[in-house]
This record gives sequence, structure tokens and C-alpha cells, in this order.
Amino acid sequence: MNIVCIGAHPDDAEVFAGGVMTLFARDEHNVLAVSLTNGDIGHHEMGGGALAQRRMRESQAAAEIGGYESLTLSNHDGELTADLELRRAVTRIIREQKADIVFTHRPNDYHPDHRYAAIAVQDAAFMVTVPQFCPDTEALRRNPVFLYLFDPFTFPAPFRADVAVSVDAVMNVKWRLLHAMPSQFYEWLPWLDGALDRVPPASNETARLTWLENYYRPLLELPATHARDALHAWCGDAARGVHFAEVFQVCEYGAQPERDILKRMFSFSDNIIGA
Repeated sequence: MNIVCIGAHPDDAEVFAGGVMTLFARDEHNVLAVSLTNGDIGHHEMGGGALAQRRMRESQAAAEIGGYESLTLSNHDGELTADLELRRAVTRIIREQKADIVFTHRPNDYHPDHRYAAIAVQDAAFMVTVPQFCPDTEALRRNPVFLYLFDPFTFPAPFRADVAVSVDAVMNVKWRLLHAMPSQFYEWLPWLDGALDRVPPASNETARLTWLENYYRPLLELPATHARDALHAWCGDAARGVHFAEVFQVCEYGAQPERDILKRMFSFSDNIIGA
């Protein structure tokens, strides 16, 4: 299959779908992580082109670890709008990848870039099948499955877990994906939280990795806690032992597969309690 995860920023795909992307890649599916912005304001000290280049390098390093590809567009961080130009860009990416599955944010996420990324993907969801829209790229004859990434927001509607996958078996890789993005997970996000002084120095990699796992564990355990019932539906009694999961909601646009088809799409050789 061809898998495309479209996030707003260069670390979004890894946070919300890094385990699943790794599982797909290990099973020799084609996986592309896309950032619709270059992340050029996502730091408390540096910014502009230098930060954009740094974040692109970090995304590429993470993708190499996970076994997938990475693409970063040049739109400025914090300035994303769901305009016609972005709709065309997203449509072309989905077509060029011949996507079977497309992940993106929900349109009621907290960050404006996340919301407009979601709207841009929604706007492209039908247009990817329309030959006279962006006729320079071949239209898809079959609409992909569009899936929303997890978020905890409840207005206007709470997240619904239609797909629930344990990623415990690849969390050692997912931690390394985040570790490969120090500008975010050791600098910018701790600074926002007032915790920058607690981050171990870069010279002590072992201590940094330990800190990373302890600090971000509650955030990454949240999907499994939120979607325990869905995990049970997907994994049976083994769901009780799942610590880390990635969960997704089927978008109303695009293909609408039944659960048994979704389970076949999300069955992994390395996921010991998979569907």
C-alpha cells in the first residue's frame, strides 16, 4: 500500500503516527511523512531559514530511522491557510503517491496550522478523483481512506477511535524518532513548559533518552487510555496490557471501509497483538 501522513509541522507525523508509519514501512509498504509548513518559528531562540533547514534535517533523520520518506513544504510556520494553492499541492501529493491511506489532523485541533492542514486535506479528498482539477497529475480512480490523527478536544465533537493499534512493539523506534528532533523535544517544547532547565545536556545521550521517555510518556500514553474500548475491539483481552497506542478516526470524506477491511489494512507482522 501507499501511506501518506500529512501534518502541519515537521514533527507532527512522528508524534501522532510514528509507530504506525514504522510498522507499515517494516512490512514494505511505501510511507511518506509530509509537513505542510517548514517549521520556521517553532523555537524560542532561532527562527527563519536556519530553523527551517534544521527541522528539515531532523525530519529526514527521523524518517531514516523509521524506514520511510519525508517531505517538507516551504509554507511558513504559523501562516498556513487552506487556500487554492495549498489544495492543489495536497491533491498533487496524494495523487503522486497513489495513496491508499491518508492521515491528517482533525479540523478542530488547537493549532491554526493543524486546523488548516485538516481543511486542505478534506478539500482535496474528493478533488483527487477529478481529472480536470490539477490535470498535470493523473487523477486517482479509487479514493483513499482518510483518517484523522488523535487529539483530546471535544468541541464540536470528541475524537472517535475507529482504528486502534498497539505500538508497544515499536516504541523503542518511536522514542528514537523523537530523539532525532532535538530542536522540538529537548528545546522548544520544554521551554514552552518551563522545563528547559531539567533537560540533560546533549553530551549525555543516555540521560537525554531517559528524560525523553519519562517526560513525554504521559502524552504518548493518552491515546491508549482514551481508546481502551476501541483497543479491546481491535486486540481483544490483550488490550489491557497495552501502554502505547496510535488511534485514528475515519473521515466522512473518501473511502468508507468496513471494520474488517480496516483491520486487514492495519495488520502488521511486527505488531504482536495486532488485528
